[in-house]
This record gives sequence, structure tokens and C-alpha cells, in this order.
Amino acid sequence: MADRKEAGVRVDAVRSRPKLPEEYGMPTGDEGLLSWEWVVERLERAKNYWVCTTRPDGRPHSAPVWALWANGMLYFDGHPHTRWGRNIAHNPAASIHLESGDEVVILEGTVEDMPTLDQALAEQLATISNSKYSYSTAVEEMVSRGLFAIRPRVVLAWSEFPRTMTRWQFGEE
Repeated sequence: MADRKEAGVRVDAVRSRPKLPEEYGMPTGDEGLLSWEWVVERLERAKNYWVCTTRPDGRPHSAPVWALWANGMLYFDGHPHTRWGRNIAHNPAASIHLESGDEVVILEGTVEDMPTLDQALAEQLATISNSKYSYSTAVEEMVSRGLFAIRPRVVLAWSEFPRTMTRWQFGEE
């Protein structure tokens, strides 16, 4: 069990191995498990994130977005009338993964539509965005337009399949 503070947010997670068929040869012990810091580093530095949602008729949909990791959540921008925005309005359950198939991080959780942001959060995210993407993000636009955000309930990660496969399961706050 990990119990610590990350940027002022309590993070409680049970770190374990995911369940795979025995034939995959995944280790059973803790040797090779990744650290949470390894995950955060990749979430912070990734450029593109794939948002995976489900259409109302059950068909899957994926789309790349830019995103920002802060305060234990992944924030991303997009119009609510995009296909994935409409999917989230219908069913906010989603998975989001990074573009790498070698250094894998997959978030599962419920997406929140944040139609407005408070000034302090908008300033924090604009600073991260301007540094990360070299793109001028207007704080006032973030405050009035808002963002989407996902607080992970489950995170899967690996750098060497299946030896380093690690799962974090987060409790309710």
C-alpha cells in the first residue's frame, strides 16, 4: 500500500501484479514492479494521450489529445461536441493511454467535465502547458471554458512485458 502526498493530494494505492494467464510468464513476486514515480514521470513528459471512450451504441472510439498531469489528475482540453466529448457525456468511464507501446501507462477511471476552473488551478495548468507544449495557453480561456479531467482508479504500467507489469488500484477519497 502506498500512502503519501503528491502535490498536496493524498494518493492511496495498492500496487500489485495484474492478472494474466500463467503462460505469459509474469513473475509472482515484487521484483521488477515499477514505482509510482516512474508512472508520474511518463505522465508529465508525454506529449500525446489516447482517450478511449464508448459510443452510446457500444462501439469503441479513440482519439489523441494533449494533456497535463497535476494534482493526481490528468487534465485535457476538447470541445464537448467532439465524438469523444459526446461519448463522455453519455458514459464518463474511459481509459487513457500514452503513445508508447514500450513504456506503457494506462489510466482507467471516470472523466469529469469541468466547465469552469478556479483561477489558481487555471494558472497552474497554464504554466505546465506553456512549458510542456511551447503553446501560449490563456488562463482566462481556461477559467471560462474549462477542461476535462480523469482521476485514475486503476493504472497499469510496464517497461518490459511481462516482467515489470504493475497495477495500482486507488481507493475512494
